[in-house]
Amino acid sequence: MSYVLVPLIIALMIMVVVSLVRGIAAFLQSTREDLERDPGTGATEMQLMQNRMMFARIKYQAAAVLVVALLLAMSR
Repeated sequence: MSYVLVPLIIALMIMVVVSLVRGIAAFLQSTREDLERDPGTGATEMQLMQNRMMFARIKYQAAAVLVVALLLAMSR
């Protein structure tokens, strides 16, 4: 079973990094847009993308923690 869980952990770690990088890219893009747009018009598309990527990162991290806990429980 550990032969399945270890690659799953690695895949989840890669997904965490990808969502983190996409969120940072959206943050940098939204910073430029925020300087040029009219204040009080609501959230921009890049800010919404930031929120989606942050939520995705949290989900992947939680899934990785659960898999690690499962792997530790099985090794005892």
